[in-house]
Amino acid sequence: MNAERPRAAGTRPGWGFIAGNTLALMAATAMASLTLWPVYQSIEFIVLVAATFALGAAIAIAGARLCWPAWLVALVTVAVYLLAGVPLAIPGRAIERILPSVDGLLELIAATALSWKQLVTIVLPVGAYQALLVPAFILVLLSTVIGLSAALRSRIAELALLAPIALFIAGIGLGPTAESSPIEGGLGLFVVLLFWLLWVHWQRRRTAVRLIAQQSRRTLESTGDRALAAARGLVSAAVIIALAIAVGTVAAIAVPVSEPRDVLRARVQQPFDPRDYPSPLSGFRGYLQPEQSERALLTVAGLPAGGRLRVATLDSYDGIVYSVGSDTVRSASGSFTRLPYRIDQGQVDGEPLTLRVTVDGYRGVWVPGAGALERIEFLGSSATARADSFYYNDNSTTAAVLGGLQEGDSYRSRSVLPRPAAKLAGARPGTEVLSPISVIPDGITQALDGYVRAGDPPGVQLQSMLEGLRTTGYISHGVNADEPASRSGHGADRITQLFGDQPMLGDQEQYAVAAALMARKLGFPSRVVVGFVPASAGGGESVTVTGADISAWIEVQTAADGWVSIDPNPAVREVPPKQPDEPTVVSRPQTVVPPPAPDAAAPGDLSPPESTVEDPPPPMHPLLAFLLAALTALGWTLLGLLILLAPFLAIIAAKHRRRRLRRAADSPADRISGGWRDFADTATDFRVPVPPSATRTELAEAVGGQRSLVLASVVDRALFSPDEPAHTDADAVWGSVGELRAAFRGTSSRRERVKALISVRSFGRYSGEASKRTVEGAGS
Repeated sequence: MNAERPRAAGTRPGWGFIAGNTLALMAATAMASLTLWPVYQSIEFIVLVAATFALGAAIAIAGARLCWPAWLVALVTVAVYLLAGVPLAIPGRAIERILPSVDGLLELIAATALSWKQLVTIVLPVGAYQALLVPAFILVLLSTVIGLSAALRSRIAELALLAPIALFIAGIGLGPTAESSPIEGGLGLFVVLLFWLLWVHWQRRRTAVRLIAQQSRRTLESTGDRALAAARGLVSAAVIIALAIAVGTVAAIAVPVSEPRDVLRARVQQPFDPRDYPSPLSGFRGYLQPEQSERALLTVAGLPAGGRLRVATLDSYDGIVYSVGSDTVRSASGSFTRLPYRIDQGQVDGEPLTLRVTVDGYRGVWVPGAGALERIEFLGSSATARADSFYYNDNSTTAAVLGGLQEGDSYRSRSVLPRPAAKLAGARPGTEVLSPISVIPDGITQALDGYVRAGDPPGVQLQSMLEGLRTTGYISHGVNADEPASRSGHGADRITQLFGDQPMLGDQEQYAVAAALMARKLGFPSRVVVGFVPASAGGGESVTVTGADISAWIEVQTAADGWVSIDPNPAVREVPPKQPDEPTVVSRPQTVVPPPAPDAAAPGDLSPPESTVEDPPPPMHPLLAFLLAALTALGWTLLGLLILLAPFLAIIAAKHRRRRLRRAADSPADRISGGWRDFADTATDFRVPVPPSATRTELAEAVGGQRSLVLASVVDRALFSPDEPAHTDADAVWGSVGELRAAFRGTSSRRERVKALISVRSFGRYSGEASKRTVEGAGS
């Protein structure tokens, strides 16, 4: 058999050449497919990769041996895609898991375009869920057909190496945001491609030598020469591999991965946004109304004694309502994503729990459950619709269904119920970063000072705060005529009233919010949980949940045990008569202090940049010609660098001019507005995730820190005031903007500072005139 690669169109490759390239591409495809393993993690994925490579290789080999034109190879590839796509990528739709069904073909065609977005908006791994194996099938099939066809038919066989590289990159792009150790796969792919490249060059050299020998009719290379050439190639490959391993190891140690990957699922907007729905805590008293309190809402089987049924976790408070958090701000709220078939909760220390829930009178998008969800299965006629619209937030263990649950819906869930935490006295605060709380109700600090002692450990202070609430507080829903009046709500004014009343009177809605805010003041990340606490739960038997079972409690994060559930509510007991003679302490509203004028930088703080111009060497007549030539070459090099850097220098100059014009505006109001615009531009260039149409306060919360919130308040007050601000106010605003800009730079790496310096993202923030004194959002 002829093992030489073809040199002209219509020349068929030999079987030896085909076998070598096929084995090399098979190894490269296996290495590249490792980046897709975190996405699927199932035996179906392994079968798909192996079978798809075999099919793609058969198409490429047939096309090369039979000299098919490109259009025929493409046509056969499409036919194989339709015939094999259903049994390999959608096995649940295949007849006897071998033949494609009509429904399967329709789903395959739709998934060709739609499954990509579905794959990056779902919790990983997805296994063989629905048609989400279709992207992997497409990627492996195309990379195999294109890569092997290029290796067997192209005069530039090295182009074949791009196919597995593209598959490797696509796998990373579709993969998780968390680090999934692609280094091993990348190194393996590099080694395979290197030896493949050496083999291709060796084949090309061998073919050229043999052709010249045939033309000259003499031997040009002995067996020893061929062995020596092969040995040189192997030694070169070994040296390159050793250097790659050394450089990769040093880079991994010097630049550790500390942030989530910027992959496709981090860029795609999730279909479910909890901010589109009212807070479950806002309707707390509605469950306690006479018509709802005795109404059967849910039937739950499997809930242990004392078990709690979570409806939603709330971690964002704006002084008006406690709501379910969103990933649109930098916090640990997380995002709601599709749940394919299971979530690995192996890191949760707890007991397995299986619940079966039947919906009776309950309504809403929130799906009640308990513990860290591993798997959920909807039952009945609406099972498919509910499963397709189910979303889960693993950070807050909150589930939702688009369109809401209806009477008759039923589901079975499997989860891990965390073990109870150790004593709180020894607890230390956790490290989760929740969205900042900009409004602290009056009375919180004063009450906290009365509950805890300064100098006590954080855990002791937390325990003392909870005991203080339970001791001084009394429960009243204010619904029935025989209950003392108790206003609903949990805004800042209601919490202020809670601590001002004597005796302190409220229900779980107010006490849970007050406890969560106090825990935040003590340094513990905290959140409010709304749910049901059935009085008759226990023994795993079915229990009917009514509106009277509604409750609210808190979770605090400790360094040792993670999120810990705590009931801060006082016991139900007789309420003593109100004490009208005792004056209510009302604290004065805090005045927002404008930011201080920036301190003048000390002369020693600003060191001049080191000069990069070397002193010219002393003139030496014998080397004068050489020096002139060297300087000429250096000048041309610098000119070339200047041309290359010109776009970046233009961006820097444009930003400097924009800042100078804003600061030198005629009116103080325009200067203040320009200062805020400059701060917003800085945040944009440093890639701070800002919600669309965000207000100044929302942008400041996204940036984080007290100074940004103070700046937003000062700018709002200056621009909305009927009085014209003074130039000193504008100077103070610009001073604060400069300090915040310096803070951005101080907390960023050198690479991030350079990227922000030359970023053009901020130039797309505004349109129209640069200065407008109107009611604007964060971009103002």
